[in-house]
Amino acid sequence: MVSAAIAFTIANYPLTFLVIGLIFSAVAIARGPQRKSAGFVVDRLLAWHVFWAIGVGFLYNFVMHAFFGRLSASYIGWADSPFQFEVATASLGFAVVGFLAAFRSYDLRLAAIVGPSLFTLGAAAGHVREMVEHGNFAPGNAGVIFYMDILIPAFGLGLLYAARRRPAPS
Repeated sequence: MVSAAIAFTIANYPLTFLVIGLIFSAVAIARGPQRKSAGFVVDRLLAWHVFWAIGVGFLYNFVMHAFFGRLSASYIGWADSPFQFEVATASLGFAVVGFLAAFRSYDLRLAAIVGPSLFTLGAAAGHVREMVEHGNFAPGNAGVIFYMDILIPAFGLGLLYAARRRPAPS
């Protein structure tokens, strides 16, 4: 049972890092000022989302595609290819921007979320095509990863919208 939980956590890393970001946010919010404004709450959610879901998540994706390309491809239901390294380097770029932006300005956070969102939403469209045209229901194509390719951008864009409406107090 424990090994199955660990395997699920590792295989579905976008969900794992989203949840870890929410946990870090909850701790930061709880440790914040006694009287918490909506802007403060959104700021903490956004900062830790960018750090974990974007920074750490895409760093993990970089490692998996750069060093474990054959394993990553088989999990998605694809054959290994040199394209794995291109996905890896794009993921590394997103990770670096995520780490740089996590505790900085709204504009940097915007950049850290919009680029990866376009990437993962495009990946989600590709997953749908694979399911429909090729019957590819491998866990890395049609499982939790597919849903996270949609949920993480939606959550990040929602946080950006909320942050624009309710800026954090200075």
